[in-house]
Amino acid sequence: MKRHLRNKMTKSEVKTYIKDFTAAVEGNDKAEAEKTFILISKKMDTAAGKGIYHKNAVARKKSRLAKKLNKLNAG
Repeated sequence: MKRHLRNKMTKSEVKTYIKDFTAAVEGNDKAEAEKTFILISKKMDTAAGKGIYHKNAVARKKSRLAKKLNKLNAG
């Protein structure tokens, strides 16, 4: 049960960061988006190491977020 709650807490935290990232991208706030992207990457990589997320799922999600960030920086 402890692990279940710890995993749930981590996933919830990552989802919150993703919402913050999306809001920053939509608001054209490059600095905030980059800062949040780094946080998301660290959290998800750590979670993948602990088995909370599958490593390929983490790679896919980070790739999609990076695309949004690159679009923001280019445009």
